[in-house]
Amino acid sequence: MITPELREPAEPSQPSEPRQPSDPRVPAEPRELRDEVDDLVAGWHAERPDLDLEPMQVLSRVSRLAKHLDRARRTAFSAHGLETWEFDVLSALRRQGPPYQLSPGALLRATLVTSGTMTNRIDRLASAGLVARYPDPLDRRGVLVQLTDEGAAVADAALTDLLAHERELLAGLHADQRTALATLLRVLLTPFDSYEQA
Repeated sequence: MITPELREPAEPSQPSEPRQPSDPRVPAEPRELRDEVDDLVAGWHAERPDLDLEPMQVLSRVSRLAKHLDRARRTAFSAHGLETWEFDVLSALRRQGPPYQLSPGALLRATLVTSGTMTNRIDRLASAGLVARYPDPLDRRGVLVQLTDEGAAVADAALTDLLAHERELLAGLHADQRTALATLLRVLLTPFDSYEQA
């Protein structure tokens, strides 16, 4: 008689944990995403396989994002009757804190334009009641450009709308991805900022 083989008793099956519903606020991980830059790079690779196209993978995307950001900025600012350059000047003053003053030279450095261009811009903003000129107490020949109450209110409202548009542009990234991207872009941009300030 053959003794049946002894077997370990089967462990009772554990109930599977219920699947947690996905958080709609967190975007799904991208799977095999493809954009126009991929097609652009593929086309160049087919025609010029001898070239290293890696810079194009990064900077062509930066360039395209800049176009979307420029469109978002113009939309946000136009809702408050501003052009992009007007917001740049107003925000440079607003960031200084009370009394929201800068010399024309400091505004030049903050907005990266020529002296003649800045003079014209200050004239136009002053005519609109958004800034005012005052004598510089430390320089008899100098003036200070100061944000008016109306200018501060317009700058604040435009900034609020701009941030809403920018959040939409970044909606496809997790918070940690946004932080990582900001860090990488800072590393890329810092040498250029240092050169311009020299």
